[in-house]
Amino acid sequence: MKILVTGANGQLGHDILLNLAARGIDGIPADIADFDITQAAATEQFIAAHQPDAVIHCAAYTAVDKAEDDAEVCQLINVTGTENIACACQKINAKMVYISTDYVFPGTGDIPYETSAQTAPLSIYGKTKLVGEIAVQQLLTRYFIVRTSWVFGRNGNNFVKTMLRLGKEREEVNVVSDQIGSPTYTVDLAHLLVDMAFSELYGIYHATNEGFCSWAEFAMEIFRQAGISTRVNFISSDQFPTRAHRPLNSRLSKASLNDAGFRRLPTWEDALERFFN
Repeated sequence: MKILVTGANGQLGHDILLNLAARGIDGIPADIADFDITQAAATEQFIAAHQPDAVIHCAAYTAVDKAEDDAEVCQLINVTGTENIACACQKINAKMVYISTDYVFPGTGDIPYETSAQTAPLSIYGKTKLVGEIAVQQLLTRYFIVRTSWVFGRNGNNFVKTMLRLGKEREEVNVVSDQIGSPTYTVDLAHLLVDMAFSELYGIYHATNEGFCSWAEFAMEIFRQAGISTRVNFISSDQFPTRAHRPLNSRLSKASLNDAGFRRLPTWEDALERFFN
């Protein structure tokens, strides 16, 4: 089986390729230097030339705040790019795994969102990822839409690395405590995504590491495991305004994984420990 991975240089794409290599599977890395997903002809040509059995589509515009002022480019990458990938998959009958986000939901209440819950994104980023989901569903039947949240890994920038840097520079940090979700380790998510690509269990899934926490609680655990004494001050989202509106409730139900028989990911605390080790 051949699996093509877009966004191969990103933190998730990097770990998917490592997972494929560990299984002895032919992974085809693809990033902007290989082809531009916003160009339909180039996308179709590259994918047709490699004839993958599945495409795991990690490439995306993920600068959430910047997207509010850069909506056209965000739309081009997250919507047009996804449409182009889906069309190319359709023409060679390849499966597609599309990485989506908790940002497709409004973030109200305190109950974990099921895959069937009403979507209502608050940000440009969330809106483009949702339209990408719709495009995949309209163009393909052999697809996996996987919504995840708070992703961290060894390759690329993320919250864990930011906290480690700030922990070395400051005696205290202010971190929001009213946004609740689940950190997700790229190594764990990558393993699940490859398992999905090998299956025929198509549909929409939620996949994060187990357990919920606030960003402030996540920061505290990062410092604890790293042996850093920096104090975490709990603040509200109102005290830390950002350009894009973030969902307060990013809890995602993993019932979809149970129903399909996929193994749920380990706890986020366990994942963080493995990240450090």
